[in-house]
Amino acid sequence: MILFIFSVFIASCSQILLKNGSDKKNIYLNPYTLSGYGLMVVSTFLTVLAYKKVALSTGVLLESISYIFVPILSYFFLKEKISKNHFLGMIIIIIGILVFEL
Repeated sequence: MILFIFSVFIASCSQILLKNGSDKKNIYLNPYTLSGYGLMVVSTFLTVLAYKKVALSTGVLLESISYIFVPILSYFFLKEKISKNHFLGMIIIIIGILVFEL
């Protein structure tokens, strides 16, 4: 399960890099974009490995953690604000994960 969560975190980092790369002059061949795609490939392989031990229903549930990781990473690295609605949405996602798993 830890490997799966790490895979989701890597995918979230990849999304931040891809967004950062989209602001550059050469959108496809800059270090941010290439690193983002590279991390996405790594995340895919880690997810495949994690699914060997994690049930499909649990994996789909854990994938929703990316909706928590991305705004937090955006706040720290892209200096984006987290609105009250985003924060409320993250709380609802956490509650949903806890209810489903318990």
